[in-house]
Amino acid sequence: MKPDPTAMRLHNGKLHQARKRFGQNFLHDEYIIQKIVDAISPTSEDHLVEIGPGQGALTKPFADSGAQLDCIELDRDLVAHIEQRFAQRPSVSVYQHNILKFDISTLSKTEKSLRVVGNLPYNISTPVMFHLLKEHSLIHDMTFMLQLEVIQRMVATIGEKNYGRLGLMMQYFCEVEHLFNVPSSAFTPKPKVVSAIVRLRPHTNFPVIAKDPECLQTVIRTAFNQRRKTLKNSLKAIISETTLNKLAIDASLRPENLSLADYILISDALVDERDYGKH
Repeated sequence: MKPDPTAMRLHNGKLHQARKRFGQNFLHDEYIIQKIVDAISPTSEDHLVEIGPGQGALTKPFADSGAQLDCIELDRDLVAHIEQRFAQRPSVSVYQHNILKFDISTLSKTEKSLRVVGNLPYNISTPVMFHLLKEHSLIHDMTFMLQLEVIQRMVATIGEKNYGRLGLMMQYFCEVEHLFNVPSSAFTPKPKVVSAIVRLRPHTNFPVIAKDPECLQTVIRTAFNQRRKTLKNSLKAIISETTLNKLAIDASLRPENLSLADYILISDALVDERDYGKH
């Protein structure tokens, strides 16, 4: 009987089956692992937060750097594996937790102190990034393995077909850099998509500032939900044409033809309208 290629042997000798429901694809390519570690370049001064350490392919070089390392893993079998494997490393802590419900401010209250890394499950990658950005002031940088298509959306600029909510909001909060691609062969089991590494550096000084980032997100989401319509039609449910026409924006444009600064103008006008209505 042939061994199952998606089953990987853990530190305790137990075979671990990659779990689809957790979106598990384990990185095993030593060249890619080293390339990721080199891109992050961890030192003993760093406080790393690894999301989904899996079997510890990246955890070991991170721990070897001497950095303080907090690992957040949902799969209890893998938590036990990481705890056992790094039991002699006081700098390594493991939390069995869903990252979408984990408050990273419990790990540090110091601004720009956390360096977040991880091979994010593709089915929850976008919610995870938005969740982490709630505490953007605590984060120095984030380096993630994601679906290439997602990263292309994150770096897209005005007028490009991939330009939309994800790119606009990520660029609002961060400097976004597509570092390099990762072939499917670097994983077990092989994903059906090409992966890539992205680095996000939350802004210290925001190039443009919205009065209410949540309102900004609502405006952008509403506009791109009907991206083939003109702005005045896609946004009519949340802002009046009168208010829109007062802004230095051509309301006959489609959503992909507006810059982040344009969306902030609209969002701020909505906030002013809302606040005016309270008086």
